Amino acid sequence: SAFIAKWKRETGDDLSIQQSHGGSGKQARSVIDGLNADVVTLALGSDVSAVEKAGLINPGWQNKYPDNAAPYTSTIAFLVRKGNPKGIKDWSDLLRPDVQVITANPKTSGGARWVFLTLWGAFGNARTHDFSTAEGQAEAQAAIAAAKDFPIYNDEDARKKVAEIFNKHVPVLDTGARGSTVTFAQKQIGDVLLNWENELWLAKDEFGPEKFDIVYPSKSILTEPPVAVVDKVVDQRGTRKVAEAYLSFLYSPEAQDIAGQLHYRPRDLAALSKYGADLPKIPLFTNDETFGGWGKAQVTFFGDGGVFDQFYKPTN
Repeated sequence: SAFIAKWKRETGDDLSIQQSHGGSGKQARSVIDGLNADVVTLALGSDVSAVEKAGLINPGWQNKYPDNAAPYTSTIAFLVRKGNPKGIKDWSDLLRPDVQVITANPKTSGGARWVFLTLWGAFGNARTHDFSTAEGQAEAQAAIAAAKDFPIYNDEDARKKVAEIFNKHVPVLDTGARGSTVTFAQKQIGDVLLNWENELWLAKDEFGPEKFDIVYPSKSILTEPPVAVVDKVVDQRGTRKVAEAYLSFLYSPEAQDIAGQLHYRPRDLAALSKYGADLPKIPLFTNDETFGGWGKAQVTFFGDGGVFDQFYKPTN
């Protein structure tokens, strides 16, 4: 709505934006199968790459906008019952025999893949950075550029603990991140929900702040939901100018402030600081430095016959 107003002021045109929401992988598949989206804003770089491989997005999309074409970030944190009756404070608490963990299925949910990588990186002692400062961000970029080999894939302790959580502590795997929120908050199943930070805030707003607390672990992952213009569609429909203007708008001070209001982490450090009370500083590791990016992580962990398939043994 903010962009519609801006477009009206600048061009005099009345703009209508049709939206489609859902799981990242499912939405990517919908676009590949013919949904005429001018832009995509998805959970995973690998989902945008899938649309690219289908011939709909031109190569190099990740370099067309700043910060890996992710205008805001998020992270993975814990939602617990009010008062935190199980005393869940960090990743190791998820392994306690009295703790049930709610997350979605990483085979079908982009958010759950971020959860999986967070668990693996946390148990594998991934290197973290302070993304609340320009210096910390520069340090992280240098570390990403220098990263190689990615030995964390062979971390047996991480593998053992992540397998234990999914096999022994997760009573149900929903297909999407939103479904897992409903399972925890509405169906009252489980002791802790692992999900996007903004989704945890949404759950508090929707189901009652008096029912839940958000707990931040000692470290987590920098989640980067990317955006891209669907080149084939905008060229066919003649909408490239407005599509590119919308994605550029997401980096503007106005949009960065809105992102903070909605509990996403703005790239703009002033906006991030403004909402620091709700978005506290937490040491974060990156997918690129820790795992070599989505191209490697997707195939190794979540592809057919990958790590998740190798160790996950559903009880039903």
